[in-house]
Amino acid sequence: MGKRISILGSTGSIGTQALEVVDKHGFKVHALAAFRSVELLEKQARKYKPKTVCIYCEELYNDLKARLSDIDVNIVCGMDGLCEVASDTQADILLNSVVGMVGLKPTLTAIEAGIPIALANKETLVAGGSLVMRAASEKRVPIYPVDSEHSAIFQCLQGNSRKQLHKIILTASGGPFYGKTADELVNVKAADALKHPNWDMGSKITIDSATLMNKGLEFIEAKWLFDVTPDQIEVIVHRQSVVHSAVEYDDYSVIAQLGVPDMKIPIQYALLYPDRMPCPTGRLSLTDYGKLTFAKPDMETFRCLPMAIESIRRGGTVPAVMNGANEVAVAAFLKGKTGFLDIADLVERAMDIVPFREISCLEDVLEADEAARETVLGLI
Repeated sequence: MGKRISILGSTGSIGTQALEVVDKHGFKVHALAAFRSVELLEKQARKYKPKTVCIYCEELYNDLKARLSDIDVNIVCGMDGLCEVASDTQADILLNSVVGMVGLKPTLTAIEAGIPIALANKETLVAGGSLVMRAASEKRVPIYPVDSEHSAIFQCLQGNSRKQLHKIILTASGGPFYGKTADELVNVKAADALKHPNWDMGSKITIDSATLMNKGLEFIEAKWLFDVTPDQIEVIVHRQSVVHSAVEYDDYSVIAQLGVPDMKIPIQYALLYPDRMPCPTGRLSLTDYGKLTFAKPDMETFRCLPMAIESIRRGGTVPAVMNGANEVAVAAFLKGKTGFLDIADLVERAMDIVPFREISCLEDVLEADEAARETVLGLI
């Protein structure tokens, strides 16, 4: 295809699947960045021969430099390195698939440089949605959603008037603990929560799916991406993950996007938009599934979802606080330092403790995020 792509998070779940799409369509990999997976990043650099590679963990810079000393490649590290990759205008599109708040500044940097973005970093819009969407509008930089749900909504909106959109129907798998009560979740371990029924994802997003926080984050993303109010978004549980989301118009017509639960489909759509080509995944057979089911989410047991919705209703820095608190709480749960139900408790406490502020600049978001993290660490 000749399109030049830079990938932040190239060694993660989204990044590695994006490279499968690259292999399928012959894109040129312009730059690669990883958090700390030096060995895999080295293999990717040797295969794709990018102009630049970045390792976020600065203590691993010398290791990566030694590994790649025999090839001609620019090696950078840290946040400055991510932003260097993000602002390189020789790339035609940037795929931002890093996990966590680390993705916000590179997103803003890419927008400032005028580079189209395929966005898979949830925290960019959850914590800094107002900043990001305002900057993208001012610079006229397109943001193509990579999440399967937002890609579905984006596709369902093609060729229709946004003014006639009544509501967004955001589907959720329900995670591994669907139907469980709070009492049944008291003693679950990280290994149990990491067993997602449909999707193969990274550990943080898989835990978020188990708590339904992931759907709360996607709720906030949808509000910013599609310029709707919280009242225009409905979350429903769809266990089969075949209907990736839907939209309802003013005439009561509902249009949905369906497909097998494979992230390569939305990744490819974001990278190729508006073109559609064969994807390195399977075709959907509705008769193989037999039936598709839908239900309301359990907001009482899975409290992270309503808390995320409440955070965007309150606005300002509250979503950033909620997001930062959740990142720390999930990390603690993965290390066995807290219980599964403690995640929601810690997020709720942080939202109550950290003072509300309006967002006027990036520093407001970063300070709220840091305050939330310190609060949760103090509570654990």
